[in-house]
Amino acid sequence: MKYKTINNINFKNKKALIRVDYNVPLGSDLEVLDDTRVKSSVPTINKIINDGGSCILMSHMGRPKGKKETKFSLIKIKSLLENLLSKKIIFCDDCISNKTVEKCDKSKPGDVILLENVRFYKEEKLGDKNFSKRLSRLGDVYVNDAFGTAHRNHASNSVISKFFSEKCIGYLIEKEIVNINKIFLSKLNPFTAILGGSKVSDKIELIEKLINYVDNIIIGGAMSNTFIKAKGGNIGNSIYENDKLEVAKQLIDKSIKNKVKLYLPEDCLASKSINNRSETVIVNSGKIENKWINVDLGPKSIKKFHEIIMKSDMIIWNGPLGIYEISKFSKGTNSIAHSISNSTKNGAYSLVGGGDSISIINKEKLNQNISFISTGGGAMLDYIINKDLIAINDII
Repeated sequence: MKYKTINNINFKNKKALIRVDYNVPLGSDLEVLDDTRVKSSVPTINKIINDGGSCILMSHMGRPKGKKETKFSLIKIKSLLENLLSKKIIFCDDCISNKTVEKCDKSKPGDVILLENVRFYKEEKLGDKNFSKRLSRLGDVYVNDAFGTAHRNHASNSVISKFFSEKCIGYLIEKEIVNINKIFLSKLNPFTAILGGSKVSDKIELIEKLINYVDNIIIGGAMSNTFIKAKGGNIGNSIYENDKLEVAKQLIDKSIKNKVKLYLPEDCLASKSINNRSETVIVNSGKIENKWINVDLGPKSIKKFHEIIMKSDMIIWNGPLGIYEISKFSKGTNSIAHSISNSTKNGAYSLVGGGDSISIINKEKLNQNISFISTGGGAMLDYIINKDLIAINDII
């Protein structure tokens, strides 16, 4: 661990400005659907309180366009956090006003202050130095514990650290790094990577990196269409990336050269439209007729991928293998989640990351059977590829 960790600092009588990640999924009534990220911040907060310090929490939520949007207010996190910490939370309806500065200045040991959404200011995503400096007035020590945004060069998580002489990463980021490092430091094999989602372009660097470490790569979801098309298959009306066909061929060749088995779906569930009422048919993946779309894995693929996963001692999964949001097209992705869970129960080490994958694991109630669930999909992939995260580079 090259980064300075929270255990390196005693917070007695110090105000800790903590970048947390409370960007949680919300329901139609703006209720919190998954509190995993909020729960993950509790150990760091408790460490600071137990040391005799106070906590000032800042986060973003959603994608407001640089102005206040009620639906993205962090006020909805207040009662959830109070229940988790068993204490009252002081909420500020702003994050840089003089009134907020005054509240933070007057904070006493044991106090926990929650600031309003930092993305209500356009300066946050722009990485504005003046905005970072104003935020830095709120604390004595800076703690970055927002793994989900650790690959972003934003004001509250990257630029701000330059205004603190005393800074560290929290328990969550430390735990993330330790567990992701396991996939490179341990010698467990067979090692299987399962990659889904829609775009090859999002995962080119990841596949290139993993080819040097893994024994098997399973590719599903819409990104498999590009690989199947590159091999000369007919994918009907399925989406694919025409400008990445040559890249897909190169990745296939590289996997062969490195003696890595790259598996694509043998068959798929095809549909004429993306809804639960649409007609569906099972077809071979490279023989999809026009007007039909690949929407999920077929039974042969589910069986084959299950066998590979059950024989694996190390597994990493990122991205759905079908249009899982529609129940009729979710069988393949759900089956993969259960296969990973069962393999883990048999002794394999499993790492799952990415909002979609985590959502599936939680929906299927499998979270207790996964070795480690990463809170940040993009950050996890960035760290795997680069072994580096821009927001914590100078916390050493």
